[in-house]
This record gives sequence, C-alpha cells and structure tokens, in this order.
Amino acid sequence: MAFSTTLYNTVFRRNSIYLSTIFLGAFGFQIVYDIGTSRFWDKMNAGKQWKDIRHRYVEEEEDEE
Repeated sequence: MAFSTTLYNTVFRRNSIYLSTIFLGAFGFQIVYDIGTSRFWDKMNAGKQWKDIRHRYVEEEEDEE
C-alpha cells in the first residue's frame, strides 16, 4: 500500500509529471530498443554486411603530398 501511495504522489498526481514520465519512458525505450535490435541484426548477419566485406572490394587511397 505504501508503494502505491508513493507512486501516486510522485507520478500520477500532477498531469505534467505524468506526461513527462510517459514521454521520457518512451524516449528511453526507443533508444534501448534501437540499440538492441541493431546489435542483434549485426550479430545475425556478421560477415554478410558491407562493413564486413568492404576491404575485399575497395582499396584505400593513400594521400600523396
């Protein structure tokens, strides 16, 4: 009961705090989800992406001065 009272008094009581909590939570979730899916994709497709095979097809140019 104490947890629900504390949660209500800190988050749900004022509309501005409630909406800010929702927006910050959604923003944080989006960042974590994006990083997680990108790492999963890179792991599942290792060796098949351009960043992994670029050295086979592109020769690095040296700066001649």
